[in-house]
Amino acid sequence: MYYSSGNYEAFARPEKPEGVEHKSAYLIGSGLASLAAACFLVRDAQMPGARIHILEKGPIPGGALDGDQLPNVGYVMRGGREMDNHFECMWDLFRSIPSIETEGVSVLDEYYWLNKHDPNFSLCRATENRGQDARTDKKFGLSDKGAMEIMKLFMTPDEQLENVKMTELFDDEVFSSNFWLYWRTMFAFKDDQSALEMKRYMQRYIHHIGGLPDFTALRFTKYNQYESMVLPMVKYLEDHGVQFHYNTKVLNVLFDIHGGRKQAASIVLEREGKADSIDLTEDDLVFYTNGSNVENSTYGSQTTATGMDGEIHEGGTFDLWRKIAAQDPAFGRPDKFCTDPEDSNWVSATVNTLDDRILPYIRSICQRDPLSGGVVTGGIVSVRDSSWLLSWTINRQPQYRNQPAGQVLVWLYGMFSDRPGDYVKKPMRECTGMEICEEWLYHLGVPECEIEDLARSSANTVPVMMPFASAYFQPRQAGDRPAVVPEGSVNFAFIGNFAETPRDTVFTTEYSIRTAMEAVYTLLNVDRGVPEVWGSVYDIRDLLNAAVALRDGKTITDMDLNLLERLALKEVLKKTEGTDIEKLLKKHRVI
Repeated sequence: MYYSSGNYEAFARPEKPEGVEHKSAYLIGSGLASLAAACFLVRDAQMPGARIHILEKGPIPGGALDGDQLPNVGYVMRGGREMDNHFECMWDLFRSIPSIETEGVSVLDEYYWLNKHDPNFSLCRATENRGQDARTDKKFGLSDKGAMEIMKLFMTPDEQLENVKMTELFDDEVFSSNFWLYWRTMFAFKDDQSALEMKRYMQRYIHHIGGLPDFTALRFTKYNQYESMVLPMVKYLEDHGVQFHYNTKVLNVLFDIHGGRKQAASIVLEREGKADSIDLTEDDLVFYTNGSNVENSTYGSQTTATGMDGEIHEGGTFDLWRKIAAQDPAFGRPDKFCTDPEDSNWVSATVNTLDDRILPYIRSICQRDPLSGGVVTGGIVSVRDSSWLLSWTINRQPQYRNQPAGQVLVWLYGMFSDRPGDYVKKPMRECTGMEICEEWLYHLGVPECEIEDLARSSANTVPVMMPFASAYFQPRQAGDRPAVVPEGSVNFAFIGNFAETPRDTVFTTEYSIRTAMEAVYTLLNVDRGVPEVWGSVYDIRDLLNAAVALRDGKTITDMDLNLLERLALKEVLKKTEGTDIEKLLKKHRVI
């Protein structure tokens, strides 16, 4: 497997790998990584679909990419996905997946046209004082000291950031800024989580720094992620004969390890509750999505709370990863991510408005009609003075194809589920859906005398607790996340957001698809380049733009410097006079 850039390899089709028709593939789990791996097996490795088996412990595919309607409970989405134009592996895949809505076009085509015709941007990024615009004014509000703290992290080698928390590098100069409000609510980072992952995010999205305050950097699908992404992939795979095995729980993968050679030898599982196993040869490839940020999700309802289950249960994905990891150190350290649910949990909720009584409060904040069919909030609206650190968003409506006309689906989440609310004086995890809706309505500015009636009669709210929602961001070191294909492995790969691939960022659809592509190309020796992570971190133009944006447009001559520093800067700038460097600095407003 190798990386490539440019369109030479992007447009090429690889030759059929030798002997692929005699190989089989078993994919544990049916989340995005597994579905993507199966698609790459079909399209690029040209493996017969009937030889590809997806083993899913639940009754439906999709993993964390859900969009469900629970009987007698209501619509629910555990989370949403923010995407950008430089998800290179994702768009490489979806250009080949036919739309299930528009004949003759790909998922990429319909996504591209949608976001061209209806570009995303926010008109209100944050509120305070019960629905009032927080007047962040697209500013980061960083002091020179805070900007230098971020710049220092950006330049620090990975090895020096292992097991380091952001609280060890940043102080209130960063944590009290608009920048941190934007950042932690958009990506769900907590102050005490991984500085290494924060650095990766900074470098990965340096080209989008200027678009963070108003979400012009983002793009969204037409419907919920299950209907817009999962269903087209499943249909593509079924049309190629791929075998889906639902209600099939994998309990262990046993390895034959000797002389540095690692071969998956058997899969231990339960089918419909009955013990079974699959014996494997080196021609039987295994792709495993280790870990899950939606493991142990518990659902509430309009009248019940979610509670929280932070235990590791037999047959769960962290339990399986533990059993695999016990067989060889190269298989990672799952306990680094799944043993502190108090730090990694958050609660989300889906509010389904039932009439038009709540809509005026939404319109006054997002300044758009939520029933227009176009962009509404343009991303999350964060409530800066919320004890739960509540954020909410309304994507294009309808979010479900069968959604009744006139109803709006709102997704919201709170990062601090253990703190009492500002209106409902209970921790979020102890609140019913109705109580969570009341807290949200309070922060929308609904008069207190109307809150209870609106939450009960004009909305149905379904909350979800995810104990490991931000487990990806726990402080870590090299080896905690296993390599996609561990050294010496002949038929086994880890895929998904708890596997390790260079430079890319977890908690993204791109990471799931990238690891899947790398796994397939490595184990089957597919002779085509995997698109490298977008190289904006190496582009001087993006670096200059980001440096200016972080300081809210101020030039470097506006920095708070002592006399010696000013003289040194003046001398450096003098040397650029009359050169292309001076032109570049002026073009990007550095000077």
